[in-house]
Formats: sequence, C-alpha cells, structure tokens
Amino acid sequence: MPSVTLNLYDIHRKKQASGVGGYDLVTTLDVYCMIVISSYTVNQNTHDFRDDLGANEVSGTGYTTLGNICDNPTATLDGSGNFSMDFDDPATWSYNAAGFTNGDKAIFYIKRGGASSADNLIAYSNTMGGVGNGNGDFTVSINASGLYTSAR
Repeated sequence: MPSVTLNLYDIHRKKQASGVGGYDLVTTLDVYCMIVISSYTVNQNTHDFRDDLGANEVSGTGYTTLGNICDNPTATLDGSGNFSMDFDDPATWSYNAAGFTNGDKAIFYIKRGGASSADNLIAYSNTMGGVGNGNGDFTVSINASGLYTSAR
C-alpha cells in the first residue's frame, strides 16, 4: 500500500526542540495512525491535538476508529549525525469488501486514552488520493527516511 511522505505539525516540532512539553516517542507513549478523508484541511502551523481533525475520519468495516498502533518504535543516529524515528510494525487494516476506500491522509498522533483534546498530533501524510481496505489489506508504510529525520 502507499508509502507516505510525512510532514511534521509545527507545534510538535516546537515542543520537541524546546524541551517544553516534549515527549519520548520510543519508550513511554503509544503512537497511532488514523486515516482521514479529503475534507480535512491541514493547518500545519496551528493544529496540535486530535480534536483539530474534526469529524473527518474514514469509516468502514475493518477500520478501527481512532486508528491502529504503530508498534516497535526505533530511534537511530547514523554515523553522520542524522537522527531518524521509525516503526518496525506500521499500522495495518485487514481487507474487507465493505471497508473504506476514501482515505486521503494518514495522521500520526500520540494516543493518551482520554479526550481528543489531549492526543498530540505528530505528523500527517501527503495526499493519498482515495485509498483503503476495500480492495485488500491496507498498510501505511512510512518512507525509507522514517517518521521523521533530522540532520545535525
């Protein structure tokens, strides 16, 4: 299924860089991937919590509301000083003929188990253009550079 290029939400970047409100994505938190439809308009500068997504999540048989966990996170630092954040087990939805076929963007967020106003947005994908689990298993594969990569 699609290999997506991700864009970080600016408030996530600011929290991580400043150390104020930053979080450990590898050992202490659950990162989820959910799929939204094309009516969701990204505001990369101001969207910071899942409640900013509105009622734009896909639905269909086999889709898990609020998305699926991205398991086995890894953080690596290569010999050139480049940092990369990735998941060995990306979010996957099993095939169902009555599944969703209108997925437009993948949204990665920290699921805290409470209100949508507490779930921190991390990143969103480029437009996927109407995809889903109605034609086969659907996996959001993060491109080879990881969830995000940061140079020195």
